[in-house]
Amino acid sequence: MQSTVTSLPELTAFFGRLGKAKQRALLLDYDGTLAPFCADRLGAVPYPGVAELLKAIMTEETRTRLALITGRPAAELKSLIRVSPTPEIWGTHGLERLKPDGSYQMPEIPPEAARLLDGVAESFKAEGFSAIMETKPGAAAVHWRSLSEDEAHSVRERTMKIWNAIPQQPLLYIAEFDGGMEFRLHLRHKGDAVRDIVSELPSDAPVAYLGDDRTDEDAFRALKNRGLSVLVRAEYRPTEADIWIQPPQGLLDFLTGWLQACREGEA
Repeated sequence: MQSTVTSLPELTAFFGRLGKAKQRALLLDYDGTLAPFCADRLGAVPYPGVAELLKAIMTEETRTRLALITGRPAAELKSLIRVSPTPEIWGTHGLERLKPDGSYQMPEIPPEAARLLDGVAESFKAEGFSAIMETKPGAAAVHWRSLSEDEAHSVRERTMKIWNAIPQQPLLYIAEFDGGMEFRLHLRHKGDAVRDIVSELPSDAPVAYLGDDRTDEDAFRALKNRGLSVLVRAEYRPTEADIWIQPPQGLLDFLTGWLQACREGEA
């Protein structure tokens, strides 16, 4: 597959439709997509130039609904994105919805499920994972990106032992991501957020989703036959996405192309 966006016929055709549209939606993952991975996950900031392009895309003239769909808690991403006004954020894989006006929505977590996650968190602490664990609504995760290869392998093995010790539980599943592993409730995933957003748009509104991780595959599948799904990674991997671009330049080219198509359509 090609590694730049300029020679992809799918993208050329999509931007052509984009320029003619009255409304558009740009849906974006954060870590690994808009921002490079960082050993300190609270220090992960967007690639240079990305925040400025997002701010330009969010202006009224582009008629673009821009939403971030992330595995991070919504409030955490709000502090990292460095875009003002803050875009719409769907946090914890679509479980949380933080609107630009500051209003917040999240479904109630059943008490049994909350107790189950509390038990997972206690198991993480008992294994000595306090410094590398994360708890958030509907999930508990262990991050090993900052560790050596041997340390990461050990943490992964011990995390799997915790999982295997949990009685089979329909409320919970385990998901590995780039740099860690997460125990997650069967409540929502990124594809659900994509479907919710699409349901609020006109049927002819062009939609694109950009993501890098295996957690983004749910979003890619949700957009099948409805919009453009874009894998953003330095190296290609098998995916449900329609096209592949390489960050940061491919990402910057895509965002610039989006902005230009919108402006040309309004001219």
